Amino acid sequence: MSFKVAVVGATGNVGREMLSILAERGFPASEVVALASRRSLGTDVSFGDADLQTQDLATFDFTGIDIALFAAGREAAREYAPKAAQAGAVAIDNSREFRMDPDVPLIVPEVNAHAIAGYTKRNIIANPNCSTAQMVVALKPLHDRARVKRVVVATYQSVSGAGRDQMDELFNQTRGIFVNDPIEKEHFTKQIAFNVIPHIDEFMRDGDTKEEWKMKVETQKILDPKIEVTATCVRVPVFVGHAEAVNVEFHDPITDDEAREILREAPGCMVIDKHEDEGYITPVECVGDYATYISRIRTDPTVENGLNMWVVSDNLRKGAALNAVQIAETLINKHLGKAA
Repeated sequence: MSFKVAVVGATGNVGREMLSILAERGFPASEVVALASRRSLGTDVSFGDADLQTQDLATFDFTGIDIALFAAGREAAREYAPKAAQAGAVAIDNSREFRMDPDVPLIVPEVNAHAIAGYTKRNIIANPNCSTAQMVVALKPLHDRARVKRVVVATYQSVSGAGRDQMDELFNQTRGIFVNDPIEKEHFTKQIAFNVIPHIDEFMRDGDTKEEWKMKVETQKILDPKIEVTATCVRVPVFVGHAEAVNVEFHDPITDDEAREILREAPGCMVIDKHEDEGYITPVECVGDYATYISRIRTDPTVENGLNMWVVSDNLRKGAALNAVQIAETLINKHLGKAA
């Protein structure tokens, strides 16, 4: 059994990763179509050993497409995901456009795969924010054991989460510093090279940024509406790979040794946690991998039933492209495959 798949935004960072992961995982696709805006029309993108020529999203007819993976941003998703859905495709969208829509399931397969069944309301499934995705993968098995009460998280997010132009800005600023050129800011509010910026997305009235708000409401929708979340989201001069310092308060007692053993057995998790030099994972080491890495698991003695942990993942993969492909795989296994 095979399916026709469209990748929307195929020339961007996440779109290219989607194509790569579809090929790597042997996704059962009889046909894969690469779609992009007119400015990228005709660009070749890699799909395994093959090259695909991009087609025009604006004029593409989604009739006959089974699954459309969207990595083209919010405006494109708003316009074209419903069109794909109306044509019979299941749209899996990586933007924030549909995440909080009550008729659209927000899915991390290791956490709430059962909720995919709600896709039939609109034929759309939302992919969560990259920083949320890796955090809830680590939280889910611990929540099942001891019930998460409150999460305090500080993120260290790579520039690839903002886009290819932002990656270029980090590169150009870094090179400019070494050759004593003036620093030019185009996409970031402050210099990103050799610096950190506590500002991702726009500010809200309460002082949080949209990124920080997303981590709260998405965690509640995916995992448990009773969990309280407060976040500080920071952009760091790393090309790929998000890291998070996560402090968790539980309702029930749980030791660091218990947490370590639970996470070692949990789907999608990889525990690298030795109390010694290099006994932990950094963003550089996670690039290209599927796993969510967890290190520095330890008791927080300042609160009852508290733990600290360090969570690292390739944001272009688990935070975006891989999660979308996993959603598609789960959709096929639980729903589309049976229907066919």
